[in-house]
Amino acid sequence: MKGQLRVISIKKFLLPILLVTCYSLLVTTANAGIRSKAAIVMDSSTGRILYGKNPNLKLPPASITKLMTAMVALDRLKLGDTVSISERAASVSPTKANLRAGEKVTVETLLHAALIKSANDAAFALAEAVADSEERFVEVMNQKAIAIGISDTRFINSTGLPGEGQHTTAYDIARMMRHSLRYPLIKEIINTKAIRISTEDGRTIFLKNSNRLLWSDESVLGGKTGYTREAKHCFVCAIEQNNDM
Repeated sequence: MKGQLRVISIKKFLLPILLVTCYSLLVTTANAGIRSKAAIVMDSSTGRILYGKNPNLKLPPASITKLMTAMVALDRLKLGDTVSISERAASVSPTKANLRAGEKVTVETLLHAALIKSANDAAFALAEAVADSEERFVEVMNQKAIAIGISDTRFINSTGLPGEGQHTTAYDIARMMRHSLRYPLIKEIINTKAIRISTEDGRTIFLKNSNRLLWSDESVLGGKTGYTREAKHCFVCAIEQNNDM
């Protein structure tokens, strides 16, 4: 992630949970202002917008897409369900957990890989587990988006990899993050710095969270990073704020 989000620039609002969404370049100093193409700060408890810059500008979602993938998977699957990794899932790149075709892993393991490492192979495997194909899974994703009030977003895949017609907005991403916090496991996973996961046959894989703010600010509950050449750097996070700073 280029730049660093200095939380000091928004702590003056003193609210329970703030949702922060930024695209392309994050604020680098408290006084520099937001230089992203689009950004928003939302009070999670009320949905009230505290700050917005081009909040409805349509932009590629990159790997923030995986928040929706995780929610749909949790709606449709059990955590202990076993998923066999297909050759197609194992071949999805570039960011991946290096799952191998034929390996068996649980849904919970795939969720950790998709949300912590932003692994595309794990997200694709979840899509196949839910709907047998990513194409059918995307239909469920878009239905879910409409159901939770996200109206300017359209998904074409489960990973966030670039493609024609896939877009979202800073406002929609904040709403998606707000909804995802209702899932206890998602909230737990996006707050996890690092973890080892295992396949059914005992092979272990080390995952390190791509959200570097987890190491530098205790008020960060978690978030999701994303990057593609088209989307550039994008980021959404939840910040808990209860005290005067």
